[in-house]
Amino acid sequence: MTKQAHIFKELFKNIFRNAVTTLSALLSTTLLLLLFDLFWIAVETSDNFYNELISDLKMEVYLDEQVSDSTLAGFRKFISSQASVSSMTYISKEKAREQLMLLVGVDLLVGYDTTNPLPRSFIISFNNEYLNSSDLQDFENKLYSQTGVTDVSYSKEWLEKTETAKSIILRIGMFLGVLIILTVLFNFTNNLRLTARTRAAGLHQMRLLGAGKLFLALPYLYEGILIGALSAGLGWLLIFYWKTKIEITQLEIIFPTLEEIAYFTLILAFLGLVSGYMGIRKLMRL
Repeated sequence: MTKQAHIFKELFKNIFRNAVTTLSALLSTTLLLLLFDLFWIAVETSDNFYNELISDLKMEVYLDEQVSDSTLAGFRKFISSQASVSSMTYISKEKAREQLMLLVGVDLLVGYDTTNPLPRSFIISFNNEYLNSSDLQDFENKLYSQTGVTDVSYSKEWLEKTETAKSIILRIGMFLGVLIILTVLFNFTNNLRLTARTRAAGLHQMRLLGAGKLFLALPYLYEGILIGALSAGLGWLLIFYWKTKIEITQLEIIFPTLEEIAYFTLILAFLGLVSGYMGIRKLMRL
């Protein structure tokens, strides 16, 4: 019998001999990882919702009455040259009057055909990566340095409050995520340590007979890898099963890609390896 065959024989012997402990470890770890998976989906979904929410944010730049056509052309060129700008729309006095009439339902400027008091303006849309308080504030400062700009308007306070809320949620999420992963690691380690203790006498005898530490530890390391990978896989299988049974139309639920799930499973397998080592290392000192 080769060494690898013996190692795998010991692995499955450990699993079936301690079936209750192994099943308990698998189920408890799957439950913890299921919580982590749901939280991951919630973070992805909320981030997508946030991006969609701020994607409609626009900035309106009002111009002085005395701005000449040549200055207006230069200002248009300045805006279009900015990397942050995705599109711009010029609102003339006549267009502003039409929009006001559509908004209130009546023409409030009857009699002001030759002295329309509404200002000219540009409505600017931005690329998503620049839709943040810092970049928009920098762009606002650049606008005020241009000749003829009288006012710049956008939902500045709303954006700052939204960013603050997102930052708080992200910090809480990172804390909970780390806490869940640490709990998984502790759960792995504790279960494998209990399994190893039940075979402490046999391990000690094999050490006296000359068996190497790595040779004795490998079944436990493989068991940790197996439980970690299975727990991660079972958690996602449950989620995708529920996905087929539950339909939510009010909100787009964002799931991680299959590639991200595969990497996540590999990470959990590695954590299982670490847990297996931590669970067996004390006995290997005998």
